[in-house]
Amino acid sequence: MNLVEGLAKARLVAPLLLFSLAAPVSAQAPYATPPAATTSADTVKPPTVVSGAGDITLVVAAYRTLLGDPNNGGVPGSRPAGRREINWDGVPDQFAAPNFLPGDFFNAATDPRARGALLATPGTGLQVSANSSNPTGTPVRFGNINPSYPALFQTFSPERLFSPIGSNEVNLTFAVPGSQSPAQVRGFGAVYTNVETDHTAFEYFDNGGNSLGRFTVPVASGGLSFLGVAFDQPVVARVSIVYGSVALGPDDGPDTNVAVMDDFIYGEPQTIPY
Repeated sequence: MNLVEGLAKARLVAPLLLFSLAAPVSAQAPYATPPAATTSADTVKPPTVVSGAGDITLVVAAYRTLLGDPNNGGVPGSRPAGRREINWDGVPDQFAAPNFLPGDFFNAATDPRARGALLATPGTGLQVSANSSNPTGTPVRFGNINPSYPALFQTFSPERLFSPIGSNEVNLTFAVPGSQSPAQVRGFGAVYTNVETDHTAFEYFDNGGNSLGRFTVPVASGGLSFLGVAFDQPVVARVSIVYGSVALGPDDGPDTNVAVMDDFIYGEPQTIPY
Protein backbone atom coordinates (compact mmCIF):
# COMPACT_ATOMS: atom_id res chain seq x y z
CA MET A 1 0.00 0.00 0.00
CA ASN A 2 1.44 3.40 -0.94
CA LEU A 3 1.13 6.37 1.40
CA VAL A 4 -1.64 8.08 -0.57
CA GLU A 5 -3.76 4.90 -0.52
CA GLY A 6 -3.04 4.47 3.18
CA LEU A 7 -4.17 8.00 3.95
CA ALA A 8 -7.39 7.47 2.05
CA LYS A 9 -8.13 4.34 4.05
CA ALA A 10 -7.31 6.19 7.26
CA ARG A 11 -10.00 8.77 6.40
CA LEU A 12 -7.72 11.75 5.97
CA VAL A 13 -9.84 14.87 5.54
CA ALA A 14 -8.54 18.18 4.15
CA PRO A 15 -11.70 20.18 3.49
CA LEU A 16 -10.15 23.63 3.28
CA LEU A 17 -7.03 23.10 1.21
CA LEU A 18 -5.80 20.36 -1.04
CA PHE A 19 -3.22 18.47 0.95
CA SER A 20 0.04 17.36 -0.55
CA LEU A 21 1.99 14.95 1.64
CA ALA A 22 4.01 16.84 3.31
CA ALA A 23 -0.96 21.92 43.30
CA PRO A 24 -4.08 22.49 41.29
CA VAL A 25 -3.74 25.03 38.52
CA SER A 26 -6.90 26.67 37.23
CA ALA A 27 -5.54 29.83 35.62
CA GLN A 28 -2.07 29.32 34.16
CA ALA A 29 -1.88 32.51 32.09
CA PRO A 30 0.69 33.32 29.41
CA TYR A 31 3.92 34.56 30.97
CA ALA A 32 3.64 38.06 29.54
CA THR A 33 1.31 40.21 27.49
CA PRO A 34 1.96 39.35 23.83
CA PRO A 35 2.86 42.20 21.51
CA ALA A 36 0.20 43.74 19.31
CA ALA A 37 -1.14 41.41 16.66
CA THR A 38 0.94 41.42 13.49
CA THR A 39 -1.57 39.47 11.41
CA SER A 40 -5.30 39.77 10.95
CA ALA A 41 -7.58 36.75 11.11
CA ASP A 42 -9.18 38.08 7.91
CA THR A 43 -5.88 37.78 6.01
CA VAL A 44 -4.78 34.34 7.23
CA LYS A 45 -5.02 31.70 4.52
CA PRO A 46 -7.42 28.79 5.15
CA PRO A 47 -5.65 25.99 7.03
CA THR A 48 -5.14 22.35 6.19
CA VAL A 49 -7.28 20.02 8.33
CA VAL A 50 -6.25 16.43 9.03
CA SER A 51 -8.71 14.21 10.88
CA GLY A 52 -9.73 10.62 11.32
CA ALA A 53 -11.28 8.05 13.65
CA GLY A 54 -10.65 4.41 14.46
CA ASP A 55 -7.17 3.33 13.39
CA ILE A 56 -5.56 6.77 13.36
CA THR A 57 -1.91 5.70 12.97
CA LEU A 58 -1.55 6.97 9.39
CA VAL A 59 -3.55 10.11 10.11
CA VAL A 60 -1.24 11.07 12.97
CA ALA A 61 1.79 10.32 10.78
CA ALA A 62 0.37 12.58 8.06
CA TYR A 63 -0.04 15.47 10.48
CA ARG A 64 3.52 15.05 11.72
CA THR A 65 4.68 15.20 8.11
CA LEU A 66 2.61 18.32 7.52
CA LEU A 67 4.18 20.17 10.47
CA GLY A 68 7.61 18.88 9.50
CA ASP A 69 10.66 17.30 11.07
CA PRO A 70 12.45 17.11 13.37
CA ASN A 71 10.58 16.40 16.58
CA ASN A 72 12.43 18.89 18.78
CA GLY A 73 11.52 17.10 22.00
CA GLY A 74 12.11 19.11 25.16
CA VAL A 75 15.16 21.09 24.09
CA PRO A 76 15.06 24.72 25.34
CA GLY A 77 14.92 27.55 22.82
CA SER A 78 13.06 27.95 19.56
CA ARG A 79 14.22 25.96 16.55
CA PRO A 80 13.79 27.15 12.95
CA ALA A 81 11.69 24.16 11.90
CA GLY A 82 9.94 21.06 13.14
CA ARG A 83 7.43 20.37 15.87
CA ARG A 84 6.94 19.53 19.54
CA GLU A 85 4.97 16.64 21.04
CA ILE A 86 3.60 15.68 24.46
CA ASN A 87 2.54 12.10 25.16
CA TRP A 88 2.18 12.37 29.00
CA ASP A 89 3.86 9.00 29.61
CA GLY A 90 7.02 10.48 31.11
CA VAL A 91 5.15 12.49 33.76
CA PRO A 92 6.39 11.32 37.20
CA ASP A 93 3.96 9.81 39.68
CA GLN A 94 4.02 12.85 41.97
CA PHE A 95 2.42 14.91 39.17
CA ALA A 96 -0.08 12.25 38.04
CA ALA A 97 -3.39 11.05 39.51
CA PRO A 98 -4.48 11.44 42.19
CA ASN A 99 -2.24 14.54 42.13
CA PHE A 100 -2.55 17.56 39.83
CA LEU A 101 -0.24 18.57 37.00
CA PRO A 102 1.20 22.12 37.17
CA GLY A 103 0.04 24.15 34.18
CA ASP A 104 3.61 25.04 33.23
CA PHE A 105 5.01 21.52 33.69
CA PHE A 106 5.85 21.32 29.98
CA ASN A 107 7.72 24.58 29.89
CA ALA A 108 10.51 24.02 32.39
CA ALA A 109 13.87 25.61 31.60
CA THR A 110 15.62 22.28 30.99
CA ASP A 111 15.33 19.25 28.74
CA PRO A 112 13.07 17.21 28.53
CA ARG A 113 10.32 19.49 29.82
CA ALA A 114 11.06 22.64 27.77
CA ARG A 115 8.24 22.20 25.25
CA GLY A 116 6.66 25.66 25.23
CA ALA A 117 3.17 24.56 26.33
CA LEU A 118 1.13 26.34 29.04
CA LEU A 119 -2.12 24.70 30.13
CA ALA A 120 -5.04 26.23 32.06
CA THR A 121 -8.59 25.27 32.97
CA PRO A 122 -11.48 27.12 34.62
CA GLY A 123 -12.04 23.95 36.65
CA THR A 124 -10.28 22.52 39.69
CA GLY A 125 -7.06 21.55 37.98
CA LEU A 126 -5.30 19.47 35.34
CA GLN A 127 -4.62 15.77 35.70
CA VAL A 128 -2.60 13.06 33.99
CA SER A 129 -3.91 9.55 34.64
CA ALA A 130 -1.95 7.08 36.75
CA ASN A 131 0.13 4.31 35.23
CA SER A 132 -0.12 0.65 36.22
CA SER A 133 3.03 0.75 38.36
CA ASN A 134 2.20 3.83 40.45
CA PRO A 135 3.10 3.48 44.16
CA THR A 136 -0.33 4.48 45.51
CA GLY A 137 -2.32 1.87 43.60
CA THR A 138 -4.37 4.57 41.87
CA PRO A 139 -6.52 3.07 39.08
CA VAL A 140 -5.36 3.72 35.51
CA ARG A 141 -7.17 5.82 32.87
CA PHE A 142 -8.99 7.99 35.43
CA GLY A 143 -10.48 5.05 37.29
CA ASN A 144 -9.81 7.14 40.41
CA ILE A 145 -12.71 9.37 39.29
CA ASN A 146 -15.09 6.75 37.90
CA PRO A 147 -14.53 2.97 37.95
CA SER A 148 -16.05 2.66 34.47
CA TYR A 149 -13.40 4.86 32.83
CA PRO A 150 -10.55 2.32 32.43
CA ALA A 151 -12.78 0.19 30.20
CA LEU A 152 -14.12 3.23 28.34
CA PHE A 153 -10.91 5.08 27.49
CA GLN A 154 -8.32 3.70 25.04
CA THR A 155 -4.76 4.99 24.67
CA PHE A 156 -2.77 5.84 21.55
CA SER A 157 0.62 5.86 23.29
CA PRO A 158 0.23 3.80 26.49
CA GLU A 159 -0.45 4.43 29.14
CA ARG A 160 -1.19 7.87 30.54
CA LEU A 161 -4.02 10.18 29.40
CA PHE A 162 -4.77 13.86 30.10
CA SER A 163 -7.89 15.77 31.18
CA PRO A 164 -9.09 18.84 33.08
CA ILE A 165 -10.84 18.15 36.38
CA GLY A 166 -13.97 20.05 37.42
CA SER A 167 -14.40 21.36 33.87
CA ASN A 168 -14.41 20.08 30.30
CA GLU A 169 -12.32 22.97 28.97
CA VAL A 170 -8.59 23.65 28.64
CA ASN A 171 -6.78 26.67 27.24
CA LEU A 172 -3.39 26.04 25.66
CA THR A 173 -0.99 28.93 25.07
CA PHE A 174 2.60 28.83 23.89
CA ALA A 175 6.00 30.17 24.92
CA VAL A 176 9.46 29.95 23.45
CA PRO A 177 10.44 26.60 25.01
CA GLY A 178 12.08 27.01 28.40
CA SER A 179 11.44 30.78 28.52
CA GLN A 180 8.76 33.27 29.51
CA SER A 181 8.47 34.77 26.02
CA PRO A 182 5.01 34.32 24.42
CA ALA A 183 5.08 32.39 21.17
CA GLN A 184 2.84 31.20 18.38
CA VAL A 185 2.74 28.03 16.30
CA ARG A 186 1.67 26.89 12.84
CA GLY A 187 -0.87 24.43 14.18
CA PHE A 188 -2.01 22.04 16.86
CA GLY A 189 -3.42 18.53 16.76
CA ALA A 190 -4.27 15.88 19.33
CA VAL A 191 -5.61 12.40 19.95
CA TYR A 192 -8.94 11.97 21.75
CA THR A 193 -10.63 8.90 23.17
CA ASN A 194 -14.41 8.31 23.39
CA VAL A 195 -15.73 11.26 21.38
CA GLU A 196 -19.49 10.74 20.94
CA THR A 197 -20.82 14.23 20.12
CA ASP A 198 -19.85 17.38 18.25
CA HIS A 199 -19.21 19.19 21.55
CA THR A 200 -15.58 18.08 21.35
CA ALA A 201 -13.68 20.69 19.36
CA PHE A 202 -10.68 23.00 19.02
CA GLU A 203 -10.91 26.74 18.44
CA TYR A 204 -7.73 28.54 17.37
CA PHE A 205 -6.90 32.19 18.14
CA ASP A 206 -4.23 34.60 16.96
CA ASN A 207 -2.24 36.79 19.37
CA GLY A 208 -4.86 39.53 19.06
CA GLY A 209 -7.56 37.21 20.38
CA ASN A 210 -9.24 36.81 16.99
CA SER A 211 -10.71 33.41 16.19
CA LEU A 212 -9.02 31.53 13.36
CA GLY A 213 -11.79 28.93 13.28
CA ARG A 214 -13.51 26.22 15.30
CA PHE A 215 -13.11 22.59 14.23
CA THR A 216 -14.96 19.55 15.59
CA VAL A 217 -13.27 16.24 16.41
CA PRO A 218 -14.48 13.09 14.57
CA VAL A 219 -16.78 10.80 16.54
CA ALA A 220 -15.44 7.44 17.75
CA SER A 221 -17.50 6.10 20.65
CA GLY A 222 -15.15 4.06 22.84
CA GLY A 223 -12.36 4.51 20.27
CA LEU A 224 -9.71 6.96 19.15
CA SER A 225 -10.08 10.17 17.14
CA PHE A 226 -7.56 12.67 15.80
CA LEU A 227 -7.88 16.28 14.70
CA GLY A 228 -5.02 18.46 13.54
CA VAL A 229 -5.13 21.90 11.89
CA ALA A 230 -2.11 23.57 10.29
CA PHE A 231 -1.70 27.10 8.90
CA ASP A 232 0.96 28.15 6.40
CA GLN A 233 2.73 30.32 9.01
CA PRO A 234 2.93 30.55 12.81
CA VAL A 235 -0.28 32.43 13.70
CA VAL A 236 -1.79 30.35 16.52
CA ALA A 237 -1.24 31.87 19.97
CA ARG A 238 -3.98 30.04 21.85
CA VAL A 239 -6.12 26.93 21.44
CA SER A 240 -9.42 26.47 23.29
CA ILE A 241 -9.96 22.74 23.81
CA VAL A 242 -13.36 21.25 24.73
CA TYR A 243 -13.67 17.69 26.07
CA GLY A 244 -17.02 15.99 25.49
CA SER A 245 -20.17 17.59 26.88
CA VAL A 246 -19.41 17.41 30.64
CA ALA A 247 -16.48 17.17 33.03
CA LEU A 248 -15.27 13.79 34.29
CA GLY A 249 -17.29 12.66 37.29
CA PRO A 250 -18.53 9.70 39.31
CA ASP A 251 -22.12 9.80 37.99
CA ASP A 252 -22.18 10.36 34.23
CA GLY A 253 -25.71 10.48 32.87
CA PRO A 254 -26.84 8.51 29.79
CA ASP A 255 -27.20 11.71 27.75
CA THR A 256 -23.70 13.01 28.44
CA ASN A 257 -20.32 12.35 26.84
CA VAL A 258 -16.96 12.27 28.59
CA ALA A 259 -13.82 12.36 26.47
CA VAL A 260 -10.14 12.68 27.37
CA MET A 261 -6.93 13.21 25.40
CA ASP A 262 -3.71 11.45 24.58
CA ASP A 263 -0.86 12.81 22.42
CA PHE A 264 -0.48 16.54 21.64
CA ILE A 265 1.38 17.55 18.44
CA TYR A 266 2.06 21.19 17.55
CA GLY A 267 4.33 23.35 15.44
CA GLU A 268 7.61 24.66 16.81
CA PRO A 269 6.81 27.70 19.02
CA GLN A 270 8.17 30.88 17.45
CA THR A 271 8.62 34.29 19.05
CA ILE A 272 5.73 36.64 18.30
CA PRO A 273 7.21 39.44 16.13
CA TYR A 274 6.56 43.07 16.98
